[in-house]
Amino acid sequence: MSLIIQRRKLVLLIFILVVSLVKKAWSQTPAIPEVLDAELTGYTYPCPVHFLNLKIENQACRMAYMDAVPEKFNASRPAIVLLHGKNFLGAYWRQTIKFLNKQGYRVIVPDQIGFGKSSKPSLHYSFHQLATNTRQLLDTLGVTKAIVIGHSMGGMLATRFALMYPEVVTKLILENPIGLEDYRPIVPFTTLDAAYQKEVKTSEESIRNYFKTYFPEWKPEYDEWVKIPAAQTHSKDYPEVAFASAQTYDMIYQQPIIYELEQLQMPTLLIIGQTDRTVVGKANIKDKTVLAKAGNYPTLGRKAVNQIRTSKLVGLPGIGHIPHLQDPDAFHKAVTNFLR
Repeated sequence: MSLIIQRRKLVLLIFILVVSLVKKAWSQTPAIPEVLDAELTGYTYPCPVHFLNLKIENQACRMAYMDAVPEKFNASRPAIVLLHGKNFLGAYWRQTIKFLNKQGYRVIVPDQIGFGKSSKPSLHYSFHQLATNTRQLLDTLGVTKAIVIGHSMGGMLATRFALMYPEVVTKLILENPIGLEDYRPIVPFTTLDAAYQKEVKTSEESIRNYFKTYFPEWKPEYDEWVKIPAAQTHSKDYPEVAFASAQTYDMIYQQPIIYELEQLQMPTLLIIGQTDRTVVGKANIKDKTVLAKAGNYPTLGRKAVNQIRTSKLVGLPGIGHIPHLQDPDAFHKAVTNFLR
């Protein structure tokens, strides 16, 4: 009997150790090399990364993605697709992937072409093309129904995806989406060449200063998302990364989705951090009167929810542009309540 008890204790200790290691892996910030190439070789994502081969404008491209399937997978539920913002990558959904997996959801997290570990080709970037790529990924994975969550630029892409493929999207969640206002009347036009020249001058200091505008208060754990793009500035590949960044800035500027929100038919949730004042190209606005009115997310959120028939709004007081990083508990609560 004592041998059986000892074995049980050993099994319990092993189980506790495994759980501890898993928790540590999820919470621990991966090591960030001083130099990262265009596809972030050397930076570890929270889940295994796979690649989908695409051909776009006669160019061979690789689309990176994570497909996180929980052990207790409820196949009757739609998968959840997480779409990242412009200055980010799929890895910043780390805590949300873990949370949704615990709820039994399969979570698919692509890096869009031009971002993260995906290829950085010179293309005519469009939300239509990114949505088409995302649909091809879901088709490849056998996913016919999905809940789509998009943050920032990912909110613009999520909206375009939902407009193009309403038969796929069961529910839509927009987290501080940019594009709730048309930037063209308020932000002076920047040529692609000028945008590129600005990108190639990027430094860790300039990235950090910009990222600080996303949060009411800066915390050390946000440094990871600064150091990744900063490490790319030291790579010989950086001109390629910078040009793709300039092209996707132009995509955001030229392709607003604000005028089509009323066409959305699926249940939609807007989660809006109330202190957010993000405007793409804000530094180019010289008119102080225009600047004072632009990027007012509390107002923009209310306006958007009035345009989308089947929508609701959750405002998060004291939260900036990235609720899922600043206050993941509040963000996850809003998501969970909507998915019930």
